[in-house]
Amino acid sequence: MREPDHMIRLKTVLARTGLSRSTIYRKVTEGTFPVQIRISVNGAGWHDSDINCESAWDALDSYLQRKSVSVVACPLYLFHVGASV
Repeated sequence: MREPDHMIRLKTVLARTGLSRSTIYRKVTEGTFPVQIRISVNGAGWHDSDINCESAWDALDSYLQRKSVSVVACPLYLFHVGASV
């Protein structure tokens, strides 16, 4: 059975991603970062797994950019574009 996903607040997201507050909200607006979820009248948070996944994708993306390889992702596969496999 899968463990329940924890909710994390902005301070934790900032620490894990290394992004600024304004960058996170800009990326949310652009659709390139997970959307926060309302957890109370005055509070919002993110699913822990969404931020871990987002951080992993960012790390992979920056590594592949240094190697001049782009990646196209779909739910089940990663396709290397322009790379010799």
